[in-house]
Amino acid sequence: MIRKLLVANRGEIARRVFATCRALGVATVAVHSDADADAPYVAEADEAVRLPGNTPVETYLRIGSILDAARRTGADAVHPGYGFLAEHAGFAAAVTDAGLTWVGPPAGAIAAMGDKLAAKELLAGVGVPMLPTWTDGDEITDFPVLVKASAGGGGRGMRIVRDPADLAAAVDSARREAAAAFGDDTVFIERYVERGRHVEVQIFGDTAGTVVALGERDCSIQRRHQKIVEEAPAVLPDGVRERLHAAAVAAGRAVDYVGAGTVEFLLAPSGEFFFLEMNTRLQVEHPVTEAVTGLDLVRLQLLVAEGGALPVATTPPTDGHAIEVRLCAEDPAQGFRPATGMLHRFAVPGVVGGFAPTRGLRLDSGVCTGSTVGVHYDSMLAKLVAWAPTRAEAARALAGALARAELHGVATNRDLLVRVLRSADFGSAQVDTGFLDAHAEVFAPLLPTDQLPVAALAAALACAAARRDDAPVLAGLPSGWRNVPAFPQVVRYADRTGDEIEVRYRLDRSGGLADWSTDPPMPPTDPPASPVTLVTAAADRVLLDVAGVRRVFRVHRAGSVVFVDGPDGAAELTELPRFPLPRVALAVGSLLAPLPGTVTRVHVGVGQRVAAGDLLLTLEAMKLEHPVLAPTDGVVADLPVPTGGQVETGAVLAVVDPEEAPR
Repeated sequence: MIRKLLVANRGEIARRVFATCRALGVATVAVHSDADADAPYVAEADEAVRLPGNTPVETYLRIGSILDAARRTGADAVHPGYGFLAEHAGFAAAVTDAGLTWVGPPAGAIAAMGDKLAAKELLAGVGVPMLPTWTDGDEITDFPVLVKASAGGGGRGMRIVRDPADLAAAVDSARREAAAAFGDDTVFIERYVERGRHVEVQIFGDTAGTVVALGERDCSIQRRHQKIVEEAPAVLPDGVRERLHAAAVAAGRAVDYVGAGTVEFLLAPSGEFFFLEMNTRLQVEHPVTEAVTGLDLVRLQLLVAEGGALPVATTPPTDGHAIEVRLCAEDPAQGFRPATGMLHRFAVPGVVGGFAPTRGLRLDSGVCTGSTVGVHYDSMLAKLVAWAPTRAEAARALAGALARAELHGVATNRDLLVRVLRSADFGSAQVDTGFLDAHAEVFAPLLPTDQLPVAALAAALACAAARRDDAPVLAGLPSGWRNVPAFPQVVRYADRTGDEIEVRYRLDRSGGLADWSTDPPMPPTDPPASPVTLVTAAADRVLLDVAGVRRVFRVHRAGSVVFVDGPDGAAELTELPRFPLPRVALAVGSLLAPLPGTVTRVHVGVGQRVAAGDLLLTLEAMKLEHPVLAPTDGVVADLPVPTGGQVETGAVLAVVDPEEAPR
């Protein structure tokens, strides 16, 4: 039996595996980069070993370093988690060659499915339906097509191409991203199915030759070909579920599969389905399967790795419905640009458990209040899962918990996820992989623009209350009290987009709100809104009567930034200094880094004429490529950062002089 398990991964998946190990009495070992030294998963392990460096190549992708950590700690088994080396056949072989137990499928099965082109050929031979596939772009006659990385998954190295003229550039970009993510730049091309649904089947195999389907998941709602909403069971046409399960089991048996695996399919509107890929590991979205089956999939992984038989021989029945969302540090309104920084507060209400099958609300998180989100790894912060007797109840509970969560310090996709869960089309299961493209309304923030002035007033009143609490003398006087009460208090804020709002308010001698206004002002209403009345104001909570309705605003300040969570949504407001210092003037046409990263390619030279939209350089951050485009016609005046250069947020990447643009 496994005595001590090393998890060759990080974040929430390491915490997830550790939770089952604790329940089973298995000792745990974490490995960590320098950036992860203070991460929650490191503190939860029984032992931890440093992997010097920060980037994946320096740390979590170094097979020798991980095996050395196992040797030094006396671990007798290795769990790969997902990502990094989880689907690396060489790693699986190295673990077993070292005399350790590998908690995953055999190296041969990983290799067979890791080469997606070879996998498609193999599984087509056992009757699994396939899409037309090409490796030579010149052979393609019908568009759109999808360029895909042959190694790895998670949407890395994937590009939709609708115009033949864009194919070569898409292939080049996909190759670079695949090489950076998986160390293999091999790509292939397959037919793209419009309005297709991504439906996958969880399979499990044991050493006795049993392969069983544990149900399916719908993972259709995606951004950048990466899943952000997953649910089980999928809403499927009659007869499709049984055929999907049979095809997935056939795929597993074709490679003598052992352990947890997922066979992914594309379901067309016609009811046809086609093999996409097989992931030879535990999936990010495995908690929804656990919720509806009651099975602990990590426990089954350990059981099978020890040579035990699966406790189920056929597909188990499902109970209720489960939906998972991936909460990520990114800004959907800016093309899902990853975000970095400190999480000043990370709190989700109503959670009843985490890292194990749970009825109700489950949170699997890799971060906590005080965690720093850096540039070296994926942007996912946590997975929030809701189980309920029905799909509608699960969606409502999940949306409500997300909306009430306090997520302070880093931009997240929370508002988008809430709007998706509350949308009519999601409610009626009208989803496909193009859902976000067809529903621009879900990108709107939860807090309506016309409610920002009230949130700003709440911020100003809470900060005034905090100052009175900290006042060394006369703390009992109302904020701003003076013998001549005609002059208001004035506070200026900037929201996350940089837009400014000025709040002017005056309190009477009893501490009530005498009057207030903002610039920009509150939009007019018909009929005119009733005055806003201050009920109570404390440093962390403001209660306002707005048009006869009492509203609670929770307020949290971190330095100059004020976070306001109200009934309509959340606001992040940075208090601006009354007397700002002069700024260093930037050259006209300066393009600034949106986040820290590395310049991987410079596509132009100084003095070169460019047109608006031309690719100037490529910035890599959080495992993704971010193109930097010319904002206007002009001439490249400066390229201060060379290829390979590291930059921080706000650094000048390029200067395009628009005055010398060709006429």
